[in-house]
Amino acid sequence: MSYADTVFINNCKEILSTGVWDRGLDVRPRWEDGTPAHTIKKFGLVNRYNLKEEFPILTLRRTWLNNCVDELLWIWQKKSNNVKDLKSRIWDQWADENGSIGKAYGYQLGVKHRYQEGMFDQVERVLYDLKHNPQSRRIMTNIYVHQDLSEMALYPCAYSMTFNVTGKTLNAILNQRSQDMLTANNWNVAQYAVLIHLFASVSGLEAGELVHVIADAHIYDRHVPLVEEIIKKEPLPAPKLHISKKEDFMDYTAEDIRLENYVFHPFSHKIPVAE
Repeated sequence: MSYADTVFINNCKEILSTGVWDRGLDVRPRWEDGTPAHTIKKFGLVNRYNLKEEFPILTLRRTWLNNCVDELLWIWQKKSNNVKDLKSRIWDQWADENGSIGKAYGYQLGVKHRYQEGMFDQVERVLYDLKHNPQSRRIMTNIYVHQDLSEMALYPCAYSMTFNVTGKTLNAILNQRSQDMLTANNWNVAQYAVLIHLFASVSGLEAGELVHVIADAHIYDRHVPLVEEIIKKEPLPAPKLHISKKEDFMDYTAEDIRLENYVFHPFSHKIPVAE
């Protein structure tokens, strides 16, 4: 059975049973009708996924991997901050009239910095080190740049990746300041599991472990009944991940990543999103 399902169920049960509500506080998020969007949360969830054993995707409900990967490549490959470069519409509500989300996400990964070896952006630097300095303990990215926050339409949620090579295995830690468990948890897990696979493949390494650290793991008040329904379901077998072989990370497209035997429970509810 899918291990990602087990992690999700345990996380949600822990949040719902021992979490803390922010009712009574003046919260920033609002529902479409203007009502404050309150959450119940746990601080400091840490989840570990062994990518050698299976691909961590939910079967409790469908995670749309193609759209996940499209957004991942929009940020990490295109290094874009414009929704016109993205196939899905998930960022439209934060974009300006030109499609820009400001100095956020892909913008930060594309900024060039000077190193002893030359000029690199953050993605270029990671890939260089994975190939030339795999023993380094300094292979990491950060897109939570304080001087640019005022020019971001949305502060980064998943903001930092730390890569570490052990033998021929690539492991990574994803740091996330905030996580909407229903809408985004497995979306991010699947995305960054794919990123580790891609970086490992083009660097002559094997994908190992994804460690997901969530500072504020929360469930919105209007999501609680949906979460309670989902976590009552029985996990199904995890699918197999297939990735086309490419020499250069920049050559990958979302169509190069596919799942075999992905089965999932039906879920027909429209999930409200707080802004």
